[in-house]
Amino acid sequence: MRLKMYITLCLLLVFVSLFIFTNCQNVQTSSKKETKSLVVSDTLSWAERMADSEIYRLGKSLEYDINNPDAKWNYQTGLFLKALLDLWKQTGKNNYFEYTKVVIDSYIDQDGNIKTYNMEEFNIDKINSGKVLLSLFEITNEEKYKKAAFILREQLKNHPRTKEGGFWHKKRYPWQMWLDGIYMASPFYAEFSKLFDQPEGFDDVAKQILLIDVHTRDPKTGLRYHGWDESNQQKWADPETGCSPNFWGRGMGWYAMALVDVLDFLPEDYPKRQHIIFILNDLIKSIAKYQDKKSGLWFQVVDQGNRDGNYLEASASSMFVYAIAKSVDKKYVGTEYWDSAQKGFDGLIKQLVTVDENGLVNLNQICSVAGLGGDPYRDGSYEYYLSEPVVSNDLKGIGPFIMAGIQIQNNESQK
Repeated sequence: MRLKMYITLCLLLVFVSLFIFTNCQNVQTSSKKETKSLVVSDTLSWAERMADSEIYRLGKSLEYDINNPDAKWNYQTGLFLKALLDLWKQTGKNNYFEYTKVVIDSYIDQDGNIKTYNMEEFNIDKINSGKVLLSLFEITNEEKYKKAAFILREQLKNHPRTKEGGFWHKKRYPWQMWLDGIYMASPFYAEFSKLFDQPEGFDDVAKQILLIDVHTRDPKTGLRYHGWDESNQQKWADPETGCSPNFWGRGMGWYAMALVDVLDFLPEDYPKRQHIIFILNDLIKSIAKYQDKKSGLWFQVVDQGNRDGNYLEASASSMFVYAIAKSVDKKYVGTEYWDSAQKGFDGLIKQLVTVDENGLVNLNQICSVAGLGGDPYRDGSYEYYLSEPVVSNDLKGIGPFIMAGIQIQNNESQK
């Protein structure tokens, strides 16, 4: 009897042990599955998380292919790829470089010809991706990137200009300079001039910045109007100044990034360098005044945050954070502006970033597009800027967010 009880007890202990062991294994397996289910790790920096999320979402959609008619040589793609190269330089993670190279290689043949690009359009936006070409040439020394960059430089040589020498925004927008256009061409132009020893280009770069600044700066606020029409023929143009009627956030964001990036390539002893630093200080001082105190962000129409319909806009906010943080890092502006950059980035995370169950990071409240003139006609009014679609994960917001995150992290690591 005792023997039977002993055997039964032993069997029971074995069964219990097996049950506990099996359940522990299941828990461990389940835990591993949950970890693996995250597409993007939450242990990375915000810049990496955003980059990895967007690469996952986009896949091969940016690559040129005859079966992918939506893929074109455009400024948004160049903006995103430039951000990835910056992130590659910061982290050393080759996936960012490889993704960039694969996308660019899908457009460039061995002679440097660029698929979907038409120089005769004289669209200043098409120059922006040239910065990626210059980086790839410096990294790989492959001639095709150099040849393609020289094609874009040829466009600037022949690009139509105002009477004072400012680049038209596009051939179809005659006599007009927009803030956006300074970012699209000037940093590429300055880097090209330095890389290929063409110092005369620096004077032309400075001319673009000084011209648009004198024509678009509002003396009351220090903010810059979105566009200026030398001919004063556009309906949106003020009859006296030729300026458009409002201060669009992303327009000034493009301009702020252009100024701080151009300075990377102008020689330290270049005579007009200090004038450009003065303009950058003046612009950042004005931008900081209109930062929303509660959120740390900036509005779509920068100076009218209290009006109905206005909203905190992600791309402009990211651009301002990038420009301010980089300016502090480079000592172009005083350290007192660091708080503005930090509050802006914190505001982006708290107010406009969401993370889904897979770890994918989303950037929300991005103005899809905005411009002046065209068909249907865009009159530059407050109502117009508020009528454009508001979207998530647009590259015009994603790229600057990544670059802002890099700058914030670089500054914090130096403290």
